[in-house]
Amino acid sequence: MLRKFVLITGFLDIPIGLATWAAAILEPQDTHFGALMTCGAFLIFAGAALMWSTQDMKVRAPVIFWQGFVRLTAVASIMYMVPKGIAESWQYGICAFDGGIALVYIIGMMKHTGASFFSLMLGKSS
Repeated sequence: MLRKFVLITGFLDIPIGLATWAAAILEPQDTHFGALMTCGAFLIFAGAALMWSTQDMKVRAPVIFWQGFVRLTAVASIMYMVPKGIAESWQYGICAFDGGIALVYIIGMMKHTGASFFSLMLGKSS
């Protein structure tokens, strides 16, 4: 079940990355173009890395574990931006979505491998 969850959520990063590229290309703005292109590429490569990691989750658990922290960064960013008025309140939904996935990645990898939080932080899965 965990393997399928990681595989599906990783796969879904790819079209989101492509959509981010499309948004940058269709409405290029000097201030956001480079950031959106980089973010899109990151999402595509992160999705590919997650999908690759599902082939041997015990060994590649730190990749999945750290992706949880990437998603928590998105949550923290939105929690900062909405009250400041630089993001819309509907984006709190992203917090629930990404926050939930992050917790599954982090806690799931700890349970799947039996490794401690700090071991996984250091890239050790056993």
